[in-house]
Amino acid sequence: MRPRVFIRDPRDRVRQGHPWIFDNQVVRVEGDPAPGSVLQVFDERRRPLGQGYFNASSKIQVRMLTTDLDEPVDDAFILRRVRAAWAFRQRMVDTTSCRVIFGESDGLPACVADKFGDAIVLQTLSLGMDRWKLSLVEALREVTGVTRFYERNDVAVREKEGLAPIKGFLGEAFPTERTIKENGLTLRVDLAEGQKTGHFLDQRLNHAAIAPVVAGAEVLDCFTHTGGFALHAAQYGAKQVEGLDISGAAVRGATANAELNGLAERCTFREANVFDFLTEADRKGRKWDVVVLDPPAFAKSRATLDGATRGYKEINLRAMKCLPPGGFLVTCSCSQHMTPGLFRAMVADAARDARRQLREVHYGTQPPDHPVHWSIPESLYLKCLVLQVL
Repeated sequence: MRPRVFIRDPRDRVRQGHPWIFDNQVVRVEGDPAPGSVLQVFDERRRPLGQGYFNASSKIQVRMLTTDLDEPVDDAFILRRVRAAWAFRQRMVDTTSCRVIFGESDGLPACVADKFGDAIVLQTLSLGMDRWKLSLVEALREVTGVTRFYERNDVAVREKEGLAPIKGFLGEAFPTERTIKENGLTLRVDLAEGQKTGHFLDQRLNHAAIAPVVAGAEVLDCFTHTGGFALHAAQYGAKQVEGLDISGAAVRGATANAELNGLAERCTFREANVFDFLTEADRKGRKWDVVVLDPPAFAKSRATLDGATRGYKEINLRAMKCLPPGGFLVTCSCSQHMTPGLFRAMVADAARDARRQLREVHYGTQPPDHPVHWSIPESLYLKCLVLQVL
């Protein structure tokens, strides 16, 4: 008999398509499943739910792969999932640089694959998915035609799965500094040393959305990273753009990207603590026409959400104080725990404290290569509001 797990699913989340089964949902395990292996999943009434991979050491003990109890989970299974993910991207986006696999939304839980031109960066963030790493590389090679692969498994979340952080080439070595295009801009990305998989591909629609509000404006881009919003603002006609980041490496990367696009005369970048900078700017009465806030995820978990909300509110409050009446705030959150409703409520609270009123210009989320799966609320993580501050 194959190994089985019986679970509580009181709200039918798993039956309705959510792939995560937590340790407190597991009633019993029959057989002796090896860590990372695939087992059959049933509810308490012994009704079949499908198959998933298992890790008794993880808080998420099972991640569902299929609703079919008997479908073989093998190299052919991985190939089918990768082929379907790639076909979707080919239909929806320019695949020159895009996210090819978005984990749970593509039926490959805890797997991320980002394509940057002729190279793909792979993340396998759980034990069960890590066992299929080489199969994923071969499937991606066959489906996309890409032959250069790099893994960025140097992330803390793998430690919760009993996996060591690791990064490096999956196959032959190649130069990890690449050049990509985004909305007409040329951007240098470093697959080995850049954030996450080397570059954030998820803001490109929101970058484009700022065009109407930045023309002729003085723009402050906070948490600029490699200059995403700042460079787009300059490209769309901003009079002057200043970008801030606490990372010297990010500032150097943003400066190089400005020079690469001929925007260095209107784009300057410097190292700064954004909270301190905005406090001092408000004290001095300094104003910008547009302030952009694109911070890292303050809320890493539900346990940190209250503190993160206070941090988000404080930074939005300070930014509003640096805008004249009629100025524009571009504010983002990439934390899945900061839901769209909580995010809007937080910004509204900041506006009340700043004694300002808001008009919404744009609300954006992720592009289609980061698809939101309606059975998996966690797949919606990115929020971007463009607001006129009155």
